[in-house]
Amino acid sequence: MLPRIYVAFSPRRITLCCHSLSHATKVPSPPDGVEQIVDNNTLVVPKVEILKQKMELLGISLDNSCLPGQYHNLFCPKCKGGKLKERSLSFYIIPDCEFAMWRCFRATCGWAGRAFANDSKSHGYGQMTEESLGLEPLGPKLISYFKERQISEKTLSRNAVRQMSESKGIIAFTYKQNGLLVGCKFRTMEKRFWQVKGTEKMLYGIDDISHASEVIIVEGEIDKLSLEEAGIQNCVSVPGGAPGKVSKDLPPIEKDTAYQYLWNCKEYFDKVVRIILATDIDPPGQALADELAKRLGQERCWQVHWPKKDDTSSFKDANEVLKYMGADALKRIVENAEPYTITH
Repeated sequence: MLPRIYVAFSPRRITLCCHSLSHATKVPSPPDGVEQIVDNNTLVVPKVEILKQKMELLGISLDNSCLPGQYHNLFCPKCKGGKLKERSLSFYIIPDCEFAMWRCFRATCGWAGRAFANDSKSHGYGQMTEESLGLEPLGPKLISYFKERQISEKTLSRNAVRQMSESKGIIAFTYKQNGLLVGCKFRTMEKRFWQVKGTEKMLYGIDDISHASEVIIVEGEIDKLSLEEAGIQNCVSVPGGAPGKVSKDLPPIEKDTAYQYLWNCKEYFDKVVRIILATDIDPPGQALADELAKRLGQERCWQVHWPKKDDTSSFKDANEVLKYMGADALKRIVENAEPYTITH
């Protein structure tokens, strides 16, 4: 049985404001089995159109030839059909348009799932929402915690940073793609981390680089928020911190599980001209920068050098610079990044 993937979307009966239908408004006839209702001045979107819009959010491109009750071979948005650019995604909308299902038949991909036209049917089946994860807006305790780190409520709100309802001291960094919740990473104020089961391997803040020609990559969610305070939004954070050491050889993409978050958005990086690596100053942070540069191409990578704190130490990361030197200084330091040199 195919695994279920649920997509948050508006209810089945989506109403669109229209002028009076008596004024020569033509409503196209729907395919057989497709529900379409016209009631006075309200046009209700057919279920098949709701499914197509949901598919578009997942990256599955459908055209008017994709009719209910027929199997279609499409390009898989996850693996892009591999080197041969195969149409490896088998896609099917059931005749009554209640749901669509799909599976990629490339052995190295296998992406599969379902999406329902009627959202009410997905309730209680594990749909990832803030409500199902037990999240709520940040309370005074955590707002104060972020304020000490010079992170404003405006930035927290734009990035949908939440807290656990049952534990007011646990931060929830929500991971979204195309505006949809695809994962969540929790953090205590004592820097203990864990992720929600089912979280996709995704860069934090991925929607902020979907059309960017220059991207800044940092090592943690708070560093991403810090750069936003400095006026830099084209920034993402890696989801899992830094490695202990640099690997000797790069594995094939399909086996590069530790850095799958890069390959899951390869189409974004394909159009990026300049990548600024702003990882932590410690050895694991340097190892992470080397790993990223090897995969993304050293020739287009630049590196941020964090300034001296005193005679014996330097600032560790973006948030330390923001906290002690201010937003203008952080922006200036990032803008003064230098061409990257791999150290290992």
